[in-house]
Amino acid sequence: MGLLVFVRNLLLALCLFLVLGFLYYSAWKLHFFQWEDSKYDRLGFLLKLDSKLPVELATKYANFSEGACKPGYASALMTAIFPRFSKPAPMFLDDSFRKWARIREFVPPFGIKGQDNLIKAILSVTKQYRLTPALDSLSCRRCIIVGNGGVLANKSLGSRIDDYDIVVRLNSAPVKGFEKDVGSKTTLRITYPEGAMQRPEQYERDSLFVLAGFKWQDFKWLKYIVYKERVSWTHNIQREKEFLRKLVKARVITDLTSGI
Repeated sequence: MGLLVFVRNLLLALCLFLVLGFLYYSAWKLHFFQWEDSKYDRLGFLLKLDSKLPVELATKYANFSEGACKPGYASALMTAIFPRFSKPAPMFLDDSFRKWARIREFVPPFGIKGQDNLIKAILSVTKQYRLTPALDSLSCRRCIIVGNGGVLANKSLGSRIDDYDIVVRLNSAPVKGFEKDVGSKTTLRITYPEGAMQRPEQYERDSLFVLAGFKWQDFKWLKYIVYKERVSWTHNIQREKEFLRKLVKARVITDLTSGI
């Protein structure tokens, strides 16, 4: 009799589990199809980016002349095309980084998980670098990102680039000798170890060096620098070259450098 009661209770529990599983699965499928049928993808971005502004944005910024700085425009437009957009952390990490739980949940490059001790060590010996007071005081800042391609060559856009409040350059993009085309002003230079300029004198004295950490070794590399320790490279370049040569030999890729 006891065995029958046990079997009955087990079957009831199994049936309940199956029903709950079915309901959960059905709810997920319903949400999935509703999301897929909407104008957004699964990540929340618009499936088709339209050059037309949403009505509320178009109305709000209708009176701004072309090229004028539009306060809050970038954030508003980002929210329009990506409803899940948020600002989980300040522009630069400081001692408050432990409060930003969201970026501590993900490993680099999407967060800083596992880097707490390294970041703490770096911040303990560096100043609290920020944008200049003059830039911080602006209610609206016009920014431009200058890439490293040759598309700017002979375009004479240097003065127009320098007109922006904040000029962002990437990795080792040269400035000296190319001012006519790329401008002379650098507010931020964003880089990672492999793309960084190797000599301090190559950096603009009035610019901020910004590390974009893609892997945990990048934070360790920055610690070597701020503590003036011997820099240990973040990866084995020779081994990578050997691997690339094998790919070339196997005709998986084509070497356009005339010898790796």
